[in-house]
Amino acid sequence: MNKRFVGVLAFAFVVASIASLLLYRLLINRPPAAKAAQSTVQIALASRDIEVGRVLKEDDIKLADWPGAVPAGAITNVQDAIGRGVTTTVYAKEPVIESRLAPKGAGGGLAATIPPGMRAVAVRVNEVVGVAGFVVPGMRVDVLISGNRPGGDQSLGTLSKTLLQNLEVLSAGQDFKKDNEGKPIAVQVVNLLVNPEQAEQLSLAASQTTIQLVLRNPLDRDVAKTPGAAMANLFSGAKLKPEVPPSAPRPRAVPAPVKVAVVPPPKKEEFTMEIISGTKKNELKFGGEGK
Repeated sequence: MNKRFVGVLAFAFVVASIASLLLYRLLINRPPAAKAAQSTVQIALASRDIEVGRVLKEDDIKLADWPGAVPAGAITNVQDAIGRGVTTTVYAKEPVIESRLAPKGAGGGLAATIPPGMRAVAVRVNEVVGVAGFVVPGMRVDVLISGNRPGGDQSLGTLSKTLLQNLEVLSAGQDFKKDNEGKPIAVQVVNLLVNPEQAEQLSLAASQTTIQLVLRNPLDRDVAKTPGAAMANLFSGAKLKPEVPPSAPRPRAVPAPVKVAVVPPPKKEEFTMEIISGTKKNELKFGGEGK
């Protein structure tokens, strides 16, 4: 092999190696490219954990940069939230959203947690009626009533019937905050969330019957259909039959109209006269009156 060619090839290899090394050192020592500035928007965030019913003050919320998409209903002006009650617990550094605040002027406390069109009815309870203290805010209960049915069969004794089902407990005693641990609390009054019609029923039942609260699973929303229970049927095992409402009085029978036989007029007698003229024969008919 030509020594000159080998020398040129070796020189080219050395030059290529040095160039590759310099390029590698240049690339690894190059500063990283500056990231594109991410757009941010200032929204109101909670500066601390805010409990249900609290009226917001200036030190409860603050404006902060929020990267990315803005949550629906997020408040961007602190003054729009000051003085409004909190209807759902807001945790620290969490966006303050319109749906978690009561309307302006509604204030705070229990009244701020009542949705539009609903009512809060207070029911006096004890340890037995209140399920031994385990009825806490956020739970779901049924309302049972016990008493005597007006105008019913008194031989059945005391009757028990499920009046309302799947009612939310707004407050237990003076506590209207939802407790995730479900700690038992001895209370004297429980506020239930009902509609106006249920409020009327519950008010009447509280004054005329004995009320019992039945605790239920919050995820169980089915409405059970029960006939009720009677004291006379507890030992016999018979089921209470639904009371049939009194039937409306039957209308008095109207006598059928008497059919009067219509006598047809006497049939008029007719007579026929034959007139023969040659080979022609004609007939003339005359009525009974000679017409």
